[in-house]
Amino acid sequence: MSASRRPDRRSPGFSAWLSHAFRTDPADRPAAEDAISRLYALLGEPPPSFTWVPSPAAAVPLLPPPQALSPDSLESRLANRAAALRAQRRGTTLEARQTIRDGVAGLIRAAIPAPLGLHWYGQHDAYWVPPDPDDPEPAAWATLVRSCGWWWPRQGACVVTERPLALRFDDGQRLHSATGPAVAYPDGWAVYAWHGTRVPPWVIEDPTADRIDRERNVEVRRCAIERLGWPAYLAQAGLRPVSLAPDPGNPGCELQLYDLPEQHGETPSRLLLAVNGSVERDGTRRRYGLRVPAGFDHPLDAAGWSYGLTGAQYAGLLRRT
Repeated sequence: MSASRRPDRRSPGFSAWLSHAFRTDPADRPAAEDAISRLYALLGEPPPSFTWVPSPAAAVPLLPPPQALSPDSLESRLANRAAALRAQRRGTTLEARQTIRDGVAGLIRAAIPAPLGLHWYGQHDAYWVPPDPDDPEPAAWATLVRSCGWWWPRQGACVVTERPLALRFDDGQRLHSATGPAVAYPDGWAVYAWHGTRVPPWVIEDPTADRIDRERNVEVRRCAIERLGWPAYLAQAGLRPVSLAPDPGNPGCELQLYDLPEQHGETPSRLLLAVNGSVERDGTRRRYGLRVPAGFDHPLDAAGWSYGLTGAQYAGLLRRT
């Protein structure tokens, strides 16, 4: 399945190179094994035995227990050579690093609670590996970007993963899917994400007000409400407005203040529902909710408090963001 993404704004060739990070076709196993064997040879090591797995999570049971690496270990020597190549890399955009390293590889890594030890990302190393290098060493790394997913080199053995079956993004190049996993691997292992935030599967597949109210993570709760939709959340939760008022900082929009049921161990609070003053990439304005102290009875006072202002001061704003 192809990934939807906004192209990098540099040269067409650079954009095409970065597109390898988002490939979802099967790995080229012979090319990957040949490239890894060439990297071993540069360290004076014979080709390793290869074990292919369908996802990064599937690699965990096959990895030896994490341990401190000696400077002369294969992993340390390979890491030092890779670090030297990365130091020579120039021109990688911040956008590419954020999108590939943090926004894709980072979310996949965060979904695996077990330690992974020293490893490389194959296709997700595209943000630092140069395209089409002339030297044999960076050429081997470039082949891995084109050929496979994550890989773990160890003495005499190497574990390599397939590429994902699906990578799904929103218009802002963030991992996102409102209908299923944002990342899916051949063995069924998956990562769910809502506009770049990793979430539990229920947030996408079955969000309910009850589950949302039990969720302790504020970001997950926010994503789940957006997935369910504010009208549905308010109806399911049985929340009724305490008071409503036009938003002077956002003409044409309304501030809504709701009572919230008391949660065990939490300070009593109310919910201020507002509309973002800034326009999203798709031209819409996002509704969002803020927890405010329970002592506020008027939405202008609650909105002012969120900006460090009084209600009267907030009422004098020309436009907020």
